[in-house]
Amino acid sequence: MAIFSVYVVNKAGGLIYQLDHYAPRSDTEKTFSFPLDLVLRPHDERVVVAFGQRDGIRVGHAVLAINGAEVNGRFTADGKDILEFLGNPANYPVSIRFGRHRLSSNEKLMLASMFHSLFAIGSQLSPEVGSSGIEMLETDTFKLHCFQTLTGIKFMVLADPRQTGIDALLRKIYEIYSDYALKNPFYSLEMPIRCELFDQNLKLALEVAEKAGPFGPGS
Repeated sequence: MAIFSVYVVNKAGGLIYQLDHYAPRSDTEKTFSFPLDLVLRPHDERVVVAFGQRDGIRVGHAVLAINGAEVNGRFTADGKDILEFLGNPANYPVSIRFGRHRLSSNEKLMLASMFHSLFAIGSQLSPEVGSSGIEMLETDTFKLHCFQTLTGIKFMVLADPRQTGIDALLRKIYEIYSDYALKNPFYSLEMPIRCELFDQNLKLALEVAEKAGPFGPGS
């Protein structure tokens, strides 16, 4: 079981804190000969596998590195177009590392804003007045848990579907936010959280939650 990440979104839908706690390793590096037996296509400024799966490489995985050097979007480390580079037989054999692409800061900001909108839509669609909005989204690989405070701040945790104690963890994160962010004289409401004590205590709470599940009295 694992907790993947934590997001804190202000009442206007802006991302004010994000922590990647654990990322399942999915990178696969292989040496290929020409011609490449995978079909690659450009997608969202990246080069991804469009067809063909082998040795842990799956459709949707992005090209992360070529010959040990990290790529820059659709270009190699030395500025060459990846698809053109891989289409040239003279560049083979070539070592390519594939894996799930890492979200950029801008993508995290956009996704947090989108969830804020979905949360509001969920509240409006409810047949009952005063709905809390979306509290959990479930997929086959993770669950997104959300807790909104009375002031509109949203605390979101992405975790393994089998992870227990997330409701208690969300309230623990709220306590940590109250103790180490709101009581910090240098912190302004609704602004990004940059506080070392907040970081330290949040990471400790995540570790406790992973090992012990629900928080007990006095934790």
